Amino acid sequence: MDILIDIILKAGRTAVDLSLFVLLPVMVVMLSLMRLLEARGALDWLVARLTPALRPFGLTGLGVFAALQINFVSFAAPLATLTMMEQRGTSDRHLAATLAMVFAMAQANVVFPMLTMGLAFGPTLVFSLLGGLTAAATTYYLFGRRLSCAEATLDETLHHPVADNAKGVLDVINRAGAEAFKIAIGAIPMLVLSLVAVTALKRFGVIDLITAALAPLLGPAGIDPVLVLPSLTKYLAGGTAMMGVVDDLRRAGQLSVELLNASAGFLISPLDLVGIAVLIAAGRRVAAVWKPAALGACIGIALRTLGHLLWT
Repeated sequence: MDILIDIILKAGRTAVDLSLFVLLPVMVVMLSLMRLLEARGALDWLVARLTPALRPFGLTGLGVFAALQINFVSFAAPLATLTMMEQRGTSDRHLAATLAMVFAMAQANVVFPMLTMGLAFGPTLVFSLLGGLTAAATTYYLFGRRLSCAEATLDETLHHPVADNAKGVLDVINRAGAEAFKIAIGAIPMLVLSLVAVTALKRFGVIDLITAALAPLLGPAGIDPVLVLPSLTKYLAGGTAMMGVVDDLRRAGQLSVELLNASAGFLISPLDLVGIAVLIAAGRRVAAVWKPAALGACIGIALRTLGHLLWT
C-alpha cells in the first residue's frame, strides 16, 4: 500500500506541475494570440488565400481552418469545425480527408509545452503540414475514393467574435484564458491516471519485460528502447499523457533532446485512442469515415517520422 501511495503522490505532483506551470502559461499566450488573429480577421484572410491551393489535396475552406486549429490551438479545437462541416453538408469524402489531416498533424497542446523540453518548432511545424496534406490527399484519392461526393451548397463563413475596440480585445483575451485554463485543468485527471499506471508498470518491472521482449526487433531497426514507454503511453492514453512521461524521462536523463526531436514524428499526433474518441464525437458522418481517415493518417505520420529522422 505504501508503494501505491508513493506512486500516486509522485504522479499527482508531476501532473499538476506539468499542467499548471508548463501547459497553462504556454496555452494562455498561444490561444490569446490565435483568438486575437481570428477576431481581427487575419485567419479569415489566410484561409481565403490558402484554400484554392489546398483544394487539390481534398480540403475545403473549413478544412484549412481545421489545420490552423490543430497546429496552433489544440487537438480538440477542430472538433467544432468538423461538426460545422457535417452540419453544412460537406461531402463524406471531404470529411474523411479533413479528419485524416487532423489525425496526422502535430497538436499544439503538446507541441508548444514540449518546446520547453527542447523540441524544435520549425521542423515540427513543417513536417506536420507536409504529413497532414499527405494524409488528406491519400485519403481523398485512395482510401476514401469510394465515399460519397454529394455536397450541399457550402457556407464556409467563419463565425467568431470580433475585436474592433479595447473592450473587444479584452473579451477575446479573457475567453482565450478561460479556454486555456479548461484545457490545462482537464488534462490533469488523464495525466495522473496514466502516470500512475506507467509508474506502477515501471516499478513492478512490466516495462522492462516488454522492452526486453521487443529488443530483438528494436535493435536491428535502430530504435532506442527508451521510446517503448512514451510510445505505449501515447497510443493508449493520449499525447498529453505521453508529454508527462517524456518530461519524466528527460528529467531523469534517459531521453536526450536529439532523441526527442527524432521521435516527434510518430509521438506527436492525435491518432491514438483518446484522440480518435474525441474527434469522432463531432458527428455521425464524421464517425463513419474514421477508418479511411486513420489509414490516410498513417501515411502522413510515416512521412513525418521519416522527415524527423532525416532532419536529426
